[in-house]
Amino acid sequence: MTAGIQFQEWLHMHSARTESALDCLLVSAQTTPARLHEAMRYAAQGGGKRIRPLLVFAAGDLGDAKDEALDAAAVAIECIHAYSLVHDDLPCMDDDDLRRGRPTVHKAFDEATALLVGDALQTRAFEILANAQCDVDVRLLMISALAAASGSRGMAGGQAIDLESVGKKLDLAGLKQMHAMKTGALLSCAVDLGGIAAHLNPSQMSHLQNYSSALGLAFQIVDDVLDATADSQTLGKTAGKDAAANKPTYVTLMGLDYAQKQAKELQEAAIASLDSFGNKAQALKDLALLVVNRGK
Repeated sequence: MTAGIQFQEWLHMHSARTESALDCLLVSAQTTPARLHEAMRYAAQGGGKRIRPLLVFAAGDLGDAKDEALDAAAVAIECIHAYSLVHDDLPCMDDDDLRRGRPTVHKAFDEATALLVGDALQTRAFEILANAQCDVDVRLLMISALAAASGSRGMAGGQAIDLESVGKKLDLAGLKQMHAMKTGALLSCAVDLGGIAAHLNPSQMSHLQNYSSALGLAFQIVDDVLDATADSQTLGKTAGKDAAANKPTYVTLMGLDYAQKQAKELQEAAIASLDSFGNKAQALKDLALLVVNRGK
């Protein structure tokens, strides 16, 4: 973060940058087939915290990343995230009617369109990275990182474990593994993409991975806490669905007090892992605080 810029100013600037990059890099709603492209934009531009793009930009502050590479990475990972939400909301998955305070894509359009929206957003993400204006080796590393984080050993695999766990009792190790894949993999990838674009060395990348591993788990714990304690209007999605579906969560497994304490400890561990970067990592530290304190 540039010296003298306060976090709220940085946040406003990079949130606006994310929205601008999304508008530029998503296919126009006038392009045939227009309804599919309209639905893709509905899914990806429908608000949200934009935590993953912000992590890309914050990690990119640590080195000499090109703006074009960071914009491409930020939009690509948000496309993957948006696709995952569209599919997650389908009747065959979590069956939800509300996302970010609006009707989910299969409600605003239809189920078949929602399925295609997810497919098309996923492929668009890799098209954006393949055409990113940066060195070939950076492009390849970013594509590889996003593919691994999105697939069967990452986000999709975590969702599969989540579906298999309904009505079952997971132990703490199993719950951590599920969420490290389902939620943590993509959050970690966001930080990795920024570090790759910034040409960080292996030691620096290792510190970033310690940060993002702790942050990813903290993020999910806070999600579990909010699902148990907040209302649907506050969340922008249906509250209490995990409990209603008999899904294992940190709150149901360990209790609310433990979950809140664990999230705070993970936040502190994430911030401490960035000490070697000094003031350059201030945005990442502030994002850790934002993630754990959201909803308060």
